Amino acid sequence: MLKPAALSATALFATATAAVALTPVTFGTNWLPQAEHGGFYQSVADGTYAECGLDVTIVSGGPQVNNRALMMADRIQFHMGGDLLQAFNAVAENIPVVAVMATFQKHPQVIISHPGEADSWEELKDLTLLIGDNGFTSYYQWMIAAHGFTVEQREPYTFNPAPFLADKRKGMQGFLSSEPYAIQSEAGFMPNVFLIADAGYSTYATTVEVMQSTIDNRPEVVECFVNGSILGWYNYLYGDNAAANAMILEANPDMTQDKIDFAISMMIENGIVDSGDALEMGVGAMTEAAVEEFYTSMVDSGVVESGLDWSTANNTSFVNQGLGLDLRPAD
Repeated sequence: MLKPAALSATALFATATAAVALTPVTFGTNWLPQAEHGGFYQSVADGTYAECGLDVTIVSGGPQVNNRALMMADRIQFHMGGDLLQAFNAVAENIPVVAVMATFQKHPQVIISHPGEADSWEELKDLTLLIGDNGFTSYYQWMIAAHGFTVEQREPYTFNPAPFLADKRKGMQGFLSSEPYAIQSEAGFMPNVFLIADAGYSTYATTVEVMQSTIDNRPEVVECFVNGSILGWYNYLYGDNAAANAMILEANPDMTQDKIDFAISMMIENGIVDSGDALEMGVGAMTEAAVEEFYTSMVDSGVVESGLDWSTANNTSFVNQGLGLDLRPAD
């Protein structure tokens, strides 16, 4: 049933769909299986992709895997993007990669601090901040330009929390469902957690990317995958997600149910998937106004060059139709 780091809808639903010729497609994620990928696994697990005619195989990413390159080489059809900076870079390099869905309305990147040392976003300016090289050239440049953080207060982050734990006057980058939970579990305290999205870093994240040629030649396949993914995320967050979680656990031996449970609670509590425009337009929502706003802020921060045709980096025609809103629990 489970291939190494891959899952096939056909294997799970062969009996139910034996009379239907499903179209095989592959979706490459950008990291190892985790709750942040849950909606996609959900639609494999419950047959949502198969219902609209797709046999979806999920191939996980990881430190030595470049699924985006495989998509550009036409070896896979869909890819899980990071944030819009990747899409802007593709425009700059004249690569026709297009984001067709924004799974996350908020980027899950966080800055964390010791309680009592920096209890607000503004107080983070008084700390030494452990920020990795990728973060320093992207969101930290925005933090400098938009909020007055400094180059001098940054120290390189080596993805080892020991310096943070040893020095209360240090803050540290992290992801909402990862470092905070690890610190809580291993060090016995819950750090202060500040989403950079809540401070104005307005990019979409965990996008679904396709090549422009796929949109041109197989729009029905793109539509089915996007619709299936939207429904999958509603069902994963608010419905019975046991089968999807079982797949994630089997595909990633380092994942545990408690980590999954924490990640789901953080995504719901902080509106990572279901907030902003998604509240009215449905999960996956994207607007050109929001993309333009983020592009402008990145130009102002010196992260991307001006003059790019940012509009070619996204296609909103497959989202914003309110699909799945009835699956959200009533308040």
